[in-house]
Amino acid sequence: MSLELRDIVVEYRGAHNSMVRAVNGVSLTVEPGKVVGLVGESGCGKSSLARVASGLIKASKGSVLFDGEPVAPLSWQRRPRRELGLQMVFQNPYSSLNPRRRIDAQLLDGVPADVPRRSRRSYVLEQLDRVGVAPDVAGRFPHQFSGGQLQRIAIARALVTRPSVLIADEPVTALDASSQVHVVNTLTQLVRDLDVGMLFISHDLALVRHIADTTAVMYLGKLAETAPTAQLWSQPGHPYTSSLIAAIPQVKAGAGLPVALAGEVPDPANVPTGCAFRPRCPHASDECTREPELWPHRAGRSACWLIHPGTEIPVRPAQPVA
Repeated sequence: MSLELRDIVVEYRGAHNSMVRAVNGVSLTVEPGKVVGLVGESGCGKSSLARVASGLIKASKGSVLFDGEPVAPLSWQRRPRRELGLQMVFQNPYSSLNPRRRIDAQLLDGVPADVPRRSRRSYVLEQLDRVGVAPDVAGRFPHQFSGGQLQRIAIARALVTRPSVLIADEPVTALDASSQVHVVNTLTQLVRDLDVGMLFISHDLALVRHIADTTAVMYLGKLAETAPTAQLWSQPGHPYTSSLIAAIPQVKAGAGLPVALAGEVPDPANVPTGCAFRPRCPHASDECTREPELWPHRAGRSACWLIHPGTEIPVRPAQPVA
């Protein structure tokens, strides 16, 4: 089963009753057995897109399809059985689990109805063992575990429903380096072993490089670029992608210092005209006052006038926009 996002728009009511567009026409597809990485700076709309994809909130426009069928936003009613295959792993494991309930009780809630009652507990223990949590601790409360253990338990909770697609929204941000490695390895191994699709959302492009088959770069609510991960690293088509890569520290002889990306992400309530990255782009030209499309670029797509198909556009440096 695949997850398809079509022209998703997410709007919020801002200050003075203004409308803020957090996500502006994003389309993505997550296929079985594949990892799609979604990266970008804080405030670019990644988490809003994740909430729409999982059905936690309703898109202002656009559609979310899971196995070809629309995903209904969550309500007080029980989620349709066919949508249980779409599961989310949240950023903070300390708040995603109920502190007043034992771990095994929380996992039992998601066991499919076709699992016999006498086998339900052993089925839950299997999922804990799959993610590297000892089954004999299943009767404990969340506060008795470390952050890394809790995140693996959260993954096990998603697994008990037999998911087809996982949405991992910054799943290692709140963890130490060692726990991050364990959680990322667990997720990627599950994708390969169970043929599960995964949308992996992170601000860490270096991490996404190692686990994603395809990477999408998001800036100020839109996709700046999407491409096979190896191509995106070796031949980025958008200056924003190049800037993100240049800002990553290199651990090798003669690597030099990382290059910080100039400026700040603009206020989503006051998006620059034309290309949104124009105020920070070292290659900004007069053409950039017009909004680019996601044009084909090698095996991917890039929203930059520098790769406009069939046209050689001279790069005429423009003055930064305030």
